[in-house]
Amino acid sequence: MAQNYYEILGVDKNASADEIKSAYRKLAKKYHPDLNKDNPEAATKFKEINEAYEVLGDPQKKSNYDQYGDAKGPNMNDFFGGRQSTGSQGGGFGFNFGDIFGDIFGGGFGSASRSNYAVQGKDINVKVNLTFEEAAKGVKRDITYMRTQECSECKGTGAKNGTEYSTCTECNGTGTVQFTQDTIFGRVVNSGVCKNCNGTGKIIRERCSTCGGAGVKRGQNTVTINIPAGIDDGQIVTVHGYGEAGIRGGPAGDLQIFVSVNKHPLLKRDGFDVLLDIPVPFTVAMFGGKILIPSLEGKLELNIPENTQSGTILKLKGKGIKQLNKNSYGDMLITVKVELPKVSSRAKKEIQTMLDEQFPLDKFDKYNNYNKAVKNL
Repeated sequence: MAQNYYEILGVDKNASADEIKSAYRKLAKKYHPDLNKDNPEAATKFKEINEAYEVLGDPQKKSNYDQYGDAKGPNMNDFFGGRQSTGSQGGGFGFNFGDIFGDIFGGGFGSASRSNYAVQGKDINVKVNLTFEEAAKGVKRDITYMRTQECSECKGTGAKNGTEYSTCTECNGTGTVQFTQDTIFGRVVNSGVCKNCNGTGKIIRERCSTCGGAGVKRGQNTVTINIPAGIDDGQIVTVHGYGEAGIRGGPAGDLQIFVSVNKHPLLKRDGFDVLLDIPVPFTVAMFGGKILIPSLEGKLELNIPENTQSGTILKLKGKGIKQLNKNSYGDMLITVKVELPKVSSRAKKEIQTMLDEQFPLDKFDKYNNYNKAVKNL
């Protein structure tokens, strides 16, 4: 019985073309014979993986395989042991593996690679804590962290004064050398880092005393950043070019600033709106009055209209958080929570008698309408 190609690649039968390709690339890198010279089973596994991907990576072949199973579709002899497709760069495979192996091995599988194998530096992650107000309004912060930077003495060459080096004769200054390899796909031309100069294209005659010939030096770095108004907890501010220094002339990585916003004792955030619950004495709710509230602009006096019901939301338009990269603001939404006083039993009876006289039940329209609806059920 033929093997199950989906099981070989570890994907579901309904996997998309991108998912199949991604699974193949991971397995091809894992089991490539050049990377597993001490594992005699790697070549066999690698061949199985390629056989599976040749079918599942081609829409027509995949359709035949799904329909007939076990590689017994009407055209399967064209794929294995029979006529081979033309135009392939993989020793008879019906499509090009070059782009895939270029991704896996950094270029150079059957073609020239990037000059000197310049590699971008790694990103650096730092965490910044902000107050609720700082996140809402924006703030400037000095971020101090450790990073590798290009050595200023040798300008990244690793040579004394930046001049004490000569061009590598093995690669003629390119940093790469080409060589042929016999693989299961046939003979291919590959490119790799020149071992004589480690891909720099230069032979150092006298090392830089500051960086010891590394071309980079690790030290403390401080950068002032503007954290924009409206930033939220968990969001990231990226400062390009302030990460680790690149390798062999590659660009520096980025500084990734992860924002953590502290909770406010009273205010909450909902998108760009600011939420606040306030307890209001029932006398203020009934007759109206003013309540002191916190806001992003400091303490404010909020007017409570008379006869305000519990649960009423009062809106202060434009008093919320500035929207990121826009000249507009959210609102401040205040929810009224009417509070009843705690009174003694004797006082409660006196108050109730007085209220019953002043406010009989027929004065409460919503209550009476509700009672009528219940009785009519």
